[in-house]
Amino acid sequence: MAFAADVPQREVQGGHGIVLPPPPATEAKPVTDNVAGHTLTDSYRWLEDQNSPETRAWIDAQMGYTAQYLSQVKIRPEMVKRLTELHHVEVVGIPVERNDTYFYTKRLPDENQASIYIRKGLHGNDERLIDATKLSEDQNTSVHINDISKDASLLVYGVREGGADEETVHFLAVADRKDLADVLPKARYQGVSLSPDKQGLYYAKYQPEGTLVYYHHIGSAVDSDQLVFGKEYKGEQFGQMELISSHVTENGNYLLISVSHGVPAKRVDIYAKDLRQPESELREMIHGIDSRFTPVNYGDDLYVLTDYNAENYRVIKVSMADPTEAKWQIIVPESKDAISGITIAGGKLFVTGLHDVVTQTRIFDLNGKQVATISYPTLGSASEVRGRQDSNHSFYTFESFNIPPVVYHYDVASGKAEIFAKPNVPFKSDAYEVRQIFYNSKDGTRVPMFISSKKGLKRDGSTPTLMFAYGGFLIPMTAHWDPEFAWWMEQGGFYAQPNLRGGGEYGEAWHKAGMFEKKQNVFDDFFAAAEYLIQNKYTSQPRLAIRGRSNGGLLMGAALTQRPDLFGAVWVGYPLLDMIRFQKFLVGRWWTSEYGSADNPDQFPYLIKYSPYQNVKPGTKYPAIMLNTGDSDTRVAPLHARKMTAELQADDASNRPVLLHYETKAGHSAGVSIQQLVNDTADELAFLWNETSK
Repeated sequence: MAFAADVPQREVQGGHGIVLPPPPATEAKPVTDNVAGHTLTDSYRWLEDQNSPETRAWIDAQMGYTAQYLSQVKIRPEMVKRLTELHHVEVVGIPVERNDTYFYTKRLPDENQASIYIRKGLHGNDERLIDATKLSEDQNTSVHINDISKDASLLVYGVREGGADEETVHFLAVADRKDLADVLPKARYQGVSLSPDKQGLYYAKYQPEGTLVYYHHIGSAVDSDQLVFGKEYKGEQFGQMELISSHVTENGNYLLISVSHGVPAKRVDIYAKDLRQPESELREMIHGIDSRFTPVNYGDDLYVLTDYNAENYRVIKVSMADPTEAKWQIIVPESKDAISGITIAGGKLFVTGLHDVVTQTRIFDLNGKQVATISYPTLGSASEVRGRQDSNHSFYTFESFNIPPVVYHYDVASGKAEIFAKPNVPFKSDAYEVRQIFYNSKDGTRVPMFISSKKGLKRDGSTPTLMFAYGGFLIPMTAHWDPEFAWWMEQGGFYAQPNLRGGGEYGEAWHKAGMFEKKQNVFDDFFAAAEYLIQNKYTSQPRLAIRGRSNGGLLMGAALTQRPDLFGAVWVGYPLLDMIRFQKFLVGRWWTSEYGSADNPDQFPYLIKYSPYQNVKPGTKYPAIMLNTGDSDTRVAPLHARKMTAELQADDASNRPVLLHYETKAGHSAGVSIQQLVNDTADELAFLWNETSK
C-alpha cells in the first residue's frame, strides 16, 4: 500500500538517546457521518477493517517501527531476565473439592501454562490430569476447570487459544484419564454445569442474537442440544443486551438462571427449575426489579447479595417455595462498607467486602448472626472463601503489592487458617512497604490511593513513578501482586494505584458517580492523583508514567487528550477510544449501560466531549505514547488502537515516540504463554521506564 506523506518529516527523540525516523505515514481517507444531528469526519475509518490487505500492511509497518524503538532500549534484556525470574515460579490455583478429591490448576516453574491437577485427600500427592503445555506448539493455549461431578469421576474443562474470550468445552473421565468424544465448539460460554446424573451438561452460550441456555446430552450431537431458556419468557423478549448465565446448584436440586440486563447489569432476574421433577417449568424467583441480585442456593432457599434498597449491598434470604418480596428476610443488613461477594461453606455464610479498599471477611450463621471474622496478614486483598456447603475445608487467597498470592486452607469448624500453596518468588517482600493515602479530587471528593515502594524511599520529585487505574464497571482496584509493579519498585520507583469513582470500592453510589454523563469525574479523580504525587514530591511530570487497559485504556486516552501536560509517558492497553462508534463492534453494545450511546441524542453531547479519538488536536505536544492491542481481542475491537495511533502520529507536535504494540496472538483475556507475557511486559516496561527515568 502506498502511504501518503502527511506526517511531519521530523526525527523522533526517545528517552536515553533513542532516535527514530518519522513514523510510517498513514493515508487519510475521510468519511463523513451525521450522528445525532452532528457532522463528524473520520479520517481513518478504513483501519476498522482488520483483515483487509491494506490494514495488514499498515500493521506490519507499525510493528516494524515499534521494533526499531525497542531494539534500542538497552535495559530490555535485563528486564526480560528479571521478569522471567519473577514469573517462572510454581503457581497454584484455589482447589475445588469433590468426594475428598481436590482439583486445581498448577503451573511448574519451567512451564508456560498451568495444567489441571488432582489430589486425593488434602495432603495427598499431586497428579496431573490435563497437560496444557502439550496443547499447542506456541504454548498459547490455556485450560481451566468448568465443573466436576459430585463423585469426582467426570471433569468438564475449557480450552482457550491465546487471550480470546471464546473457548471449546471438553469432558474427561477422571479414572482412566481419557477424553470423551463430546466437544462443545468454540464460543463464548457462561455457566457450564453438569446435570446431577452426569448424563448431560447445561450451558449458556452467547450468540449474535443473544445468549441461549442449552442442555447437552453426553454422547449426542451438539446440534441436537435442547434449548432450555432464551429468546423469550412469558412474552418478554431477550436480545443482545441480556447476558444469561446458568448453573446447577451444589445440592443438584435446581438449575438457576440469571438474566443480566446490560454490562454492568442495571437489572438482574433470577429463574429456577427443580431438577428433581424433570417436567417442572422454570419459575421466577426475582423478576422485574431494577437492581442486581446474585443468588447462592442452600437447601430450598436462596441467599442473595443485592443492592436493592441498599447501595452498599445487603444479604437477603428468599424461600424458593414462596419467593414473593413480602416474604424476603434480611440476613446481613447494609452497612457503611460495601459487600462484594458471598459464599456458603461448611454451613456458614462468608461475607466479603471492603473497608477503604482493604478486604474484610465476616462469617455468619445462616440466620444472620455474626460468629467470626478472618484476619489477614497486612494491607492487601483476599479472594472470596470457597468451599463445599457440607465440608469444613475451604480456601482463599491473599496478596498485596509486595506479597505474591498465597492460597490458604481455612477450617470452618476450628477457624484456623494454614498455607496450602505459596509461590517461591525471588522477591524480598520485607524490603518494601504499602501505604494508603487519601486526596481530594476536583469537586472535593475524598479518594483513596495506594502507594508502594522500597522502604524509606526519599521523595525529592525525581523518582520514576508508575500509576495504574481503572475507574468503571463497579470493579474495585484492590492491592494485588504483579511482577511488573515489583520490577518497577526494585528499580527504586514508586508504584501508585488510585481508586477512582466508577469502581466498586464504595458500593453503587461510587459506581454511579463515574457513569454516563458523570464519566468526567473518573478522569478528574485520576488527574488529581497525578497532581498529588507531583505536589508531594513523589515524582515530577517528566518522571510520571501511567498505564491502563480496557476501560482503563479509555482512561489513558482521556488523560493524554485532556492533560497532555501532566504525564511523561502513557501506555494505552486494549483500549476503548472511539466512543462514538464503540457500540457497533464486537460486544460493545453491552457497555452502553455504563457509558451510554452516541446513537442517543441525549447522550451524544457528553460522549463527544471526552471521546479520545475525536479529541486529538493537531499541533498538540503529546507525551510519549504506546498503544497496545492484538488480533485475538474479541472483546474490545483492536480498531480503536489502530485508528488512534494513526490520528496521534499525524497530529502530534512533539518529537516524542507514538508507537503501536500489536500482537497477532494476544487478546483481552488471560491465557497467553508465560514467555509471551514476559516479552510483552518487557516491551511495555522498556517503553515506560526508558521514557521516564534519567
